[in-house]
Amino acid sequence: MEALNQISTTLALTMGLAWASGINLYATLLTLGLLANSGNIDLPPDLQIVANPLVLGAAGLMYCVEFFADKTPGVDTGWDAIHTFIRIPAGAMLAAGAVGDLNPAVGLAAAIIGGSMAAGSHATKAGTRVLINTSPEPFSNWFASIGEDIAVITGVWACINHPVLFLLGLLAFIIFMVWWLPKIWAGIKKILNLIRNGFNNGNQPPNITPP
Repeated sequence: MEALNQISTTLALTMGLAWASGINLYATLLTLGLLANSGNIDLPPDLQIVANPLVLGAAGLMYCVEFFADKTPGVDTGWDAIHTFIRIPAGAMLAAGAVGDLNPAVGLAAAIIGGSMAAGSHATKAGTRVLINTSPEPFSNWFASIGEDIAVITGVWACINHPVLFLLGLLAFIIFMVWWLPKIWAGIKKILNLIRNGFNNGNQPPNITPP
């Protein structure tokens, strides 16, 4: 029973940090660092760096920047595009660090799976935002962004304090992601086709009938 609890705890922390990093890396680092400094979690050796005041300060600063960028229509999509190259590798690194000093093979496997999980949550978040940006009002962006922040902070806390419940929730998210990502891609292709057709129509020469 003890071994099973240890496995579920490690798996929840590994996948939880990867999943959260794909949505909001800076909120993930900030939450993890604050929980560590408050004594609510004993971090594996490879993750103890996130509790360093310098790392916490940098994560807090970038979270403030992202807080506003992520709630501005259009800017949020550009921000997500740039962070494709940041969130996914960071998710892989956090997942590898969460397994501790088991052995290099386990760390590499955790990095591969964690990077894939971060890529999936990032694609779900970024693609959904593209569709939301087709709405002219900004309120949907605000609600979506605030909901993501709450989900990340709650998810990091849950993967530490209630690993089994978190893993069940993560399974539900994966099922939703498999169903939702093809719909996101279809919606984005439709938007791109509309933009291309509008551009082509706008550049067509006027149809002048000779006298």
